[in-house]
Amino acid sequence: MRSLSTAEITRLLRGWSEGDQSAQEKLWPIIFKELRRLARRHLAKERPGHTLQSGALVNEAYVRLVEWNNTR
Repeated sequence: MRSLSTAEITRLLRGWSEGDQSAQEKLWPIIFKELRRLARRHLAKERPGHTLQSGALVNEAYVRLVEWNNTR
């Protein structure tokens, strides 16, 4: 998948906020990739032996995003 420009992402975000299902479907892989990157970076700063996994952080963020979008 090619990288999207900031303008393209902004356009998709606007579309998603207006209920465009195809915009949401295009955004989720981008959002998921970025959430994984952020989770890994955050967890790299944790003490050795911690039990929190990056997947758990990504799943929690996903649930919150979906809930936020459903309340709008």
